[in-house]
Amino acid sequence: MDTVIETKGLTKRYGRTDVYALRDVDVRVRRGDIFGVVGDNGAGKTTLFKLLCGLAFPTAGELRLFDAYAPHDLERQRARVGAIIEQPGFYPSLSVEKNLECCRIQKGVPGKDAVERVLDVVGLAYAKGFRCRELSMGMKQRLGLAMALLGEPEVLILDEPTNGLDPSGIVEMRTFLQRLNREKGITVVVSSHHLAELEQLATVYAFLSRGRLVEQVSARALQERCADCIDIGVSDPAGFTVLLERELRHERYQVLPDGIVRIFDPSTGIETYSGLASGAGMDIYKLERRKTSLEQYYLEMKDKGAA
Repeated sequence: MDTVIETKGLTKRYGRTDVYALRDVDVRVRRGDIFGVVGDNGAGKTTLFKLLCGLAFPTAGELRLFDAYAPHDLERQRARVGAIIEQPGFYPSLSVEKNLECCRIQKGVPGKDAVERVLDVVGLAYAKGFRCRELSMGMKQRLGLAMALLGEPEVLILDEPTNGLDPSGIVEMRTFLQRLNREKGITVVVSSHHLAELEQLATVYAFLSRGRLVEQVSARALQERCADCIDIGVSDPAGFTVLLERELRHERYQVLPDGIVRIFDPSTGIETYSGLASGAGMDIYKLERRKTSLEQYYLEMKDKGAA
């Protein structure tokens, strides 16, 4: 898979102060990713998105879009990127269709049928005559997506697209983004405060804290770290793993550097594993069942970033 976005040492400082909105950030987004950016308010999410979209300029570091990095080349490549940064802007007294037509002309997208096509994609064809001030929050978010999708971008950058949506609207947005990614091959870069929702959407995560990247991790690796598991500390870890495979036919485990045996997706209760160890005469000094949510993992990452 090729890289569509890459930053190296990306830094943004405002004015002559020592206050950094973003500092030494290295991220890499591959084609086909749903790239979830996690962070509190002020962590640097919106600043990162503005730098990617050319709405702000870096103080230092390198930014590449589709392997272009020179300023004039970056501007040309941004035609392949659609974005919603903060709240999408509409003309409230104009209709949905006319708002999109204004956006199409501004973007230089050829063909009036582009508006009709994008209305069909976001499911707003029935509302094309509605004035924007009459729209619900969910419809406004769809209209913002329609604007971002004009010109058939290869990458979508969405800053908090579920803000203000009710639970059904959040699910609808998630399903829509997954469909765009799956059926049209659009790479999605998205931030969200709804971490439980993001957990069901993203394929890669970037954790930001106070303008710094704490970690970039794939959803698969994160799932393994956060999976339901049992940590058991015994006097003979190697002997215990032999029993684990022979007696319980369980092969999904890992011996951690400190000698703790971590059993993934345990098929039975915690007492079965403690009984296995004690029945073999092994001392048990730790026994814990754990499952970490994305929210808990993020809080741990944030603490690391603040240290």
